[in-house]
Amino acid sequence: MNDILSCFAPDVLAGKTALVSGGTSGIGLEIARGFAGLGARVMATGSSVEKIAQLRRNAPADRLEFDCLDVTSPDAVTSFTKRFESLDILVNSQGISRPGQEYDDATFLNVLDINLISAMRLSSAMLPLLTRSRGTIINIASMLSYLADEEVPAYCASKSGILGLTRALAHRYGRDGVRVNAIAPGYHRTAMTHGLWSAEPAASQIARRTALKRWGEADDLVGAAVFLSTPASRYVTGATLAVDGGYVVG
Repeated sequence: MNDILSCFAPDVLAGKTALVSGGTSGIGLEIARGFAGLGARVMATGSSVEKIAQLRRNAPADRLEFDCLDVTSPDAVTSFTKRFESLDILVNSQGISRPGQEYDDATFLNVLDINLISAMRLSSAMLPLLTRSRGTIINIASMLSYLADEEVPAYCASKSGILGLTRALAHRYGRDGVRVNAIAPGYHRTAMTHGLWSAEPAASQIARRTALKRWGEADDLVGAAVFLSTPASRYVTGATLAVDGGYVVG
């Protein structure tokens, strides 16, 4: 992480407030830590009480906070917005997959709710704050926004939907000075992908397809998120930035 953060001015996000939903594990957690490391005040949310309690014990209390948020509850999201006096950055990183189970109607709808509908829910709720700050929204898409995996039809549908949502909100919110972009990760070493990167031959096959011949790490997403959160990207909106080591084009 330090080698990535050293590419930016150490206070590039000083004075900014960020909300990272799905920020208690994997990619979301690394983005939250990266923002805090560059001076932002960050609230990272998740659904696991036990995980949040553990993270709180090790978090720098002055910049990085952790709390529970049920992103599937409109009332919970509305109530959560009242905790913010201002907001500059919203990262919609919340996401699940249920391989082999997503052909079940209830499971399919639950995955869509968490991965896609909640991104709309949070973006809408936070828009007044983001309008005042002329802030930015970053949605986390996926390489499966472009590719197919028959084991996870709901995940594929939700992440494809993130691209359309990003483009539509970029145009709707652009008139309010709010930029909306997405990042599409590839295969990164996280808890969600543990079954693949910890086993052969799958791990090697995936690495070989990338242009860089390696798996991504969770903190490989941090630089892209910081770029999209600063004036360096002030004329970038409605875009999706692939951070997949060249996997999709391989």
